Amino acid sequence: METALNFEKVWQLFQETDRKFQKTDREFQEMQQAWERRAQETDRMFRETDRKFQETDRKFQETQRALDRKFQETDRKFQESQRALNRRFQETDKKMKALQELFEGQWGKLVESLVEGDLVRLLERRDIRINDTSTRRKGCRDGENYEFDIIAHNGEEIVIVEVKTTLRGGLVEKFIERLQRAKHYLPEYRNHTVFGAVAYLRAEQGSDRQAQNQGLFVIRATGDSAAIVNPVGFEPREFG
Repeated sequence: METALNFEKVWQLFQETDRKFQKTDREFQEMQQAWERRAQETDRMFRETDRKFQETDRKFQETQRALDRKFQETDRKFQESQRALNRRFQETDKKMKALQELFEGQWGKLVESLVEGDLVRLLERRDIRINDTSTRRKGCRDGENYEFDIIAHNGEEIVIVEVKTTLRGGLVEKFIERLQRAKHYLPEYRNHTVFGAVAYLRAEQGSDRQAQNQGLFVIRATGDSAAIVNPVGFEPREFG
């Protein structure tokens, strides 16, 4: 009888232990399922975050490409505008130079006529007798082009006059070089004494003093007359 009671107690204990084990196993499975759900949710959130990041990166790259295209387009338009402005500036500069050349050319002709009309009288006052004058003497000798505005001559001497609306230092130097070659360009005057003169309306940067220091007659046109402005006693330089 006592043995039967002990067996029943053992069986009850076994059943109780089994119930607890099953409960523990059930709770463990529930916990495992909960962790799996959390892991799946975390993975889903991670994938969603990654997708959003990729979407953001894509939009950023699209925005960057759009900005690059706009910058390139803006730069292209700016360069086109710059080229157009440069062309207009060049055209304007060309027109201004043409107008300046026309203006100086017309004034040069007026100054040339004025100086030629007074030249005989002016040179005679400086003890150089002039028989006649010629203008616009130009040609080419041994491949060298030359042009002289006015040549006054008397059979023994010639005075070559360079006429400029505006006299500049560089023009004086170039004229001196041509004067030194005058007898080569004009062989009919090889036995003549050659003098030089510059005539102008306006002189820049002391070019009139430079011309005088080089031994040239300096003729200034004013109003309707012209005058030699070299001081009394000035000795002109002989060229050639």
